[in-house]
Order: sequence, then C-alpha cells, then structure tokens
Amino acid sequence: MVVEAEVIRQEYLRHDKKFPHVWCPGCGNGIVLGSLLRAIHALELPKDDVVVASGIGCSSRLPTYIDFNTLHTTHGRALTFATGVKLAKPRLKVITVMGDGDATAIGGNHFIHAARRNINITAIIINNNTYGMTGGQYSPTTPYGDKSTTSLYGHVEHAFSIAELAVTAGASFVARGTVYHASHLDRMLEQAIAKRGFSVVEIVSNCHVQHGRRNKLGGAVKMINSFKESAVPIAKAKKMSPEDMQGKFTIGVLCDVDKPISTEEYNRIKQEACKIDDYEETHKRKETKVKRHEE
Repeated sequence: MVVEAEVIRQEYLRHDKKFPHVWCPGCGNGIVLGSLLRAIHALELPKDDVVVASGIGCSSRLPTYIDFNTLHTTHGRALTFATGVKLAKPRLKVITVMGDGDATAIGGNHFIHAARRNINITAIIINNNTYGMTGGQYSPTTPYGDKSTTSLYGHVEHAFSIAELAVTAGASFVARGTVYHASHLDRMLEQAIAKRGFSVVEIVSNCHVQHGRRNKLGGAVKMINSFKESAVPIAKAKKMSPEDMQGKFTIGVLCDVDKPISTEEYNRIKQEACKIDDYEETHKRKETKVKRHEE
C-alpha cells in the first residue's frame, strides 16, 4: 500500500509545481483527490487520455494539483467545457469536479441537461452544504434551519438531494459516498469512470471552517466521523422506517442503467446527414451534365 501511494504521488501529482495546496487542514477535498487518483490508476487509463475540468470553488482547485489534461473554468460551467471537449474528442475520458453550489446552483441547468442528454462524462460533486471559498453562504444543499453568512438566523429553504436529482434527470450511473468511507469511495469512482454514459458521484464531505463552525458541528475529525453514523448503505436503508432514516442519508449505487449516449447518437446522425448530402450533390451534378448535354 505504501509503495502504491508513492507510485501514485510520483505519477499523477504536479508535486514539483503546484504545492502546497490551498485547502484548510482537515478538508475532505484531499481524500477525494486521493480516491480519484486511485480509481484512475486501477483503471490503467493513460494520462494523455484523461481530461479533468472544474468550475470555481474549493473543490474546483483539485485539477490544479493533478498531472492530466486539466481545465479550470468559470463558475458553474465545468460541464459546458467538458461537453465541448467530449464533442471534439469523443475518445477522451472526461471527468468534472464540482462543489454543491458550483454544480447545482449556478451550474444547475447544465447539470440536469447533461444528465438528460446522457453525455459520456463523469461528474464528481463534492457536497459540503455550503459555499466554502466565498465565505460560507448557503447552497442548494444547506439543511433547513442551518446557519450561514446569508442565513444568520437559520436557513428558511429546504435542501434537495443531488444524487436523487441526477437519477430523475436521466443519468446512466449515480452513486453517493462520503469522505469517511474512503475505500468505498474508490470503488464508486472506479465504477463511475468506467461507465458509458453520464455518471454522477455525490461525495458528502465536511467544511468545518465555515458550515461546521457556524452550526457547532465540531472540527474536521468530528464531522468526518459523523458520516459513519449518518450514512446508511442502500440495502440496509430499504429495511428501515422513515423515522429511523430521519437525519440520515443513503450511500451506494442508486442507479446503473444502459442507454444511448448523446455523442454517439450525434455522430450517427452526422454520418447519415453526410450520406444524404453526398447523394444530393451527386444527383445535382448528374442533372447539370444532362442539361449541358441537351444544350
């Protein structure tokens, strides 16, 4: 295990260029980074065939530290850039890394329609229930009643679930994990990256500096350990009552289906259109020759 960790560090990190990182001590983003690299390493993907795109936020700094083809894009637009890459170079393995606010607030429209189109991209969404980088404002996943810099007396809106939203929007593969369950997360990411179609992995993480501090949830260790108690495997959750599931969430694979991929469908239509254009062009040339002959 130590040898593998050293291989991954040397092979996949820009360790001589971009470190030290900007994340707070105890941030779950580092666990996600390690899990992502282990998944890519296990799949034996060539580095030149991997593209990692991100938007804006703490989680979106992740591509800065890894030695692949990387794009650090504008807020909420990671999936739009990733879609462009996939359309231009369908053979590339395209992964996006986003936060809950980046992906489901300003980027929410792009997220649901990327799922609906079933474009062949993997979306990793690190959900820490807040906008961590910009000062701790509430996000679409901030729990009802929680405090933030924009809800000083308690949040009056209700959160939605990212993973269930992805299933409803039409993603081919949807899973949820936490930064506590690191080995489980490795497997979820490996499955998602290998899946053909739009795959989503929601990763429940901690922001003890912003969300945790304001809501008295404790430091990094306490918040990460709390996921052990609140995360319930899907199979177990099916046997539990709604009352027993109160304050908890499911982890595991929520959806794994096979369906047509938009980029492949697009290329199929394009090829068919080219055949029609070639036929019409040939037909026009024949008509032109006939007219000239008659003249």
